[in-house]
Amino acid sequence: MARRTISSGSRFEAEIGYSRAVVCDGWVFVSGTTGMDYATMTLADAPEAQARQALHNITAALAEAGATLDDVVRVAYVLPDRADFAACWPALRAAFAAARPAATMIQAGLIDPAMKIEIEVTARLRA
Repeated sequence: MARRTISSGSRFEAEIGYSRAVVCDGWVFVSGTTGMDYATMTLADAPEAQARQALHNITAALAEAGATLDDVVRVAYVLPDRADFAACWPALRAAFAAARPAATMIQAGLIDPAMKIEIEVTARLRA
């Protein structure tokens, strides 16, 4: 069983003890990912902008694992305010149009009150 971890470079990974993603037995498990732009260390105000950035961050982790958004089989969305979810739909629909993964949306608080969405995915590597 080969197991590999992927880091985004976030200091929180070492401080808390997790990886951006884990690749194991043909699966890619991507941790809950927020809309933080790691290049500028900024967080947009709008939920839809945060969703797009979170998907960008997820895309980078999947690419390092050898996968794409089209390989995603499961997605979970966590939002502090469920009223923000509809604003994110266009970005989510564009990202997952081909994969059409099983999905769940949960309303829950996030670690930083400025964060409007966190997205977690599971992907299956193609043979």
